[in-house]
Amino acid sequence: MFDELCSIKRLNIMWTAKENMTDQTGKTAIVTGANAGIGYETALALYKAGAHVVLACRSMDKAEKALESMQGQRGAGSLETALLDLASLKAVQQFAEAFLQRHSRVDLLINNAGVMIPPASKTEDGFELQFGVNFIGHFALTGHLYPLLKATPGARIVTVSSMAYLRGTIDFSNLKSELSYDPMREYCQSKLADILFSVALQRRITAAGDGIISVAAQPGANKTELSRHMSTTEYEAAVDRIGALMEPWQGALPSLYAAVSDEATGGNLYGPDQDGGYRGFPARVAITPNGLDEAVADRLWAYAASATGLHYPG
Repeated sequence: MFDELCSIKRLNIMWTAKENMTDQTGKTAIVTGANAGIGYETALALYKAGAHVVLACRSMDKAEKALESMQGQRGAGSLETALLDLASLKAVQQFAEAFLQRHSRVDLLINNAGVMIPPASKTEDGFELQFGVNFIGHFALTGHLYPLLKATPGARIVTVSSMAYLRGTIDFSNLKSELSYDPMREYCQSKLADILFSVALQRRITAAGDGIISVAAQPGANKTELSRHMSTTEYEAAVDRIGALMEPWQGALPSLYAAVSDEATGGNLYGPDQDGGYRGFPARVAITPNGLDEAVADRLWAYAASATGLHYPG
């Protein structure tokens, strides 16, 4: 499974764990939503490669079960669980404070956790749930950890987006569902926000002269729990439209490549290289204009900074 997980075909060159996967021993990684799906496979691969991996999850019960499952596969690294509810800015701060008390470095922050097309609902702080969890929560988490990321040589921040960003726009008048709610529209918006955030973060890192890399990844179409809010009819229609779904181990590859490859560079997006980005193996993917709009990105950043009270780099 691990050799499969780390097999990356890029520019017709097979990248294998045995020959190319760098040793992650001594590194500390945080993977949000590590108890299932792509997050689980990402955390497992890093653990296999020798990293100390923090499974940051909303449910401690699920986190502990994931830890037991991973430990049964005898990785070269180590694991710990931590409670992280991205739907609460207070909870995000509590997670970060506890992490900073226990750890002196963070090499990899994998902003992976997400929610897709739930019934209309809001976070503890009043944001539409998908925007609040997928973007605002990760913006806050990154901000709280930024000083330690800055102090850790070669640190990387990987933010997981989705093909859905292609259809996204940022409606600044409706980020708390003030006007209306459309589950897919809001999902696309949140995933566009992730792309805008990742790219804008790299611009700010570069301007500040910090040695961090901010990279975005999109996993393609995968069989994960993310589809749990879809009806059977909706799910089958989606599969008919986009084709066969990949297993989570393959969907984790773009995140892993972004996290460990020496050839992954800041401000870029990595995703599957076949079938329009739905399937395949990691490659650098061109970001469409909506994900590169600096005016929108700056306005979104200002909004998130005001909402969270976190102003970084700086």
